[in-house]
Amino acid sequence: MDFDKRLQDAVQRGKRRSDEKAQEAAARALSEEELKSLHSRYRLSLSEHIEDCLKQLPNHFPGFRSETIYGERGWGGACYRDDIRIRDGRRDNDYSRLEMTIRPYSSYNVLELAAKGTIGNKEVFNRSHFEELGEVDPQRFVELIDVWVLEYAELYAAKQ
Repeated sequence: MDFDKRLQDAVQRGKRRSDEKAQEAAARALSEEELKSLHSRYRLSLSEHIEDCLKQLPNHFPGFRSETIYGERGWGGACYRDDIRIRDGRRDNDYSRLEMTIRPYSSYNVLELAAKGTIGNKEVFNRSHFEELGEVDPQRFVELIDVWVLEYAELYAAKQ
């Protein structure tokens, strides 16, 4: 067998190997619809967990009200209170709020948790955590939700 024939065979084997790798990668990659479906499942379970956690704050801090958030900002919940403070005949408002949402699906194919906490008109934290949809650890998100709500409760109790 001459060199030219062996070279052609080597090129053909390389192309076949490349095609096989591409097919394997395509099989592993999630389709757009699968990604949207996966995001929706995570969003539903995590937004319920957010609401459950936030609904417990008014039990410890009377005056807080909770609300469900859904739409273009994301899905989740918030807990808030608006206090009136009268000092030296002047009226001031102290607004406190904790909002947590799972952001809507985007072309970045990530699951994103966002949280913003305000106590007495001052922002105490503004955070987000995201993971690629194919690599999401739902337990990690649940733990973050719990930790962030607990941290807000501790900060709010310290400011009282």
